[in-house]
Amino acid sequence: MPKIKTHKATAHRFQLSGSGKLLRTRGGKSHLRRRRSKRAAREFDEMVSVAAVDARRIRRLIPYAK
Repeated sequence: MPKIKTHKATAHRFQLSGSGKLLRTRGGKSHLRRRRSKRAAREFDEMVSVAAVDARRIRRLIPYAK
């Protein structure tokens, strides 16, 4: 069986948690954050789990994710 190529852009954007969930960062993180409340701005720093609908498609792009 040949190796499967990893989609590198996807590998940079997503990571696996210790329990095996796919995590992503929130959009709108780097630009125009000054006008947001401190609490709202901090929430952008957290990783969020990927929706179950999208997880299967993303896992196919990063088959060797650790």
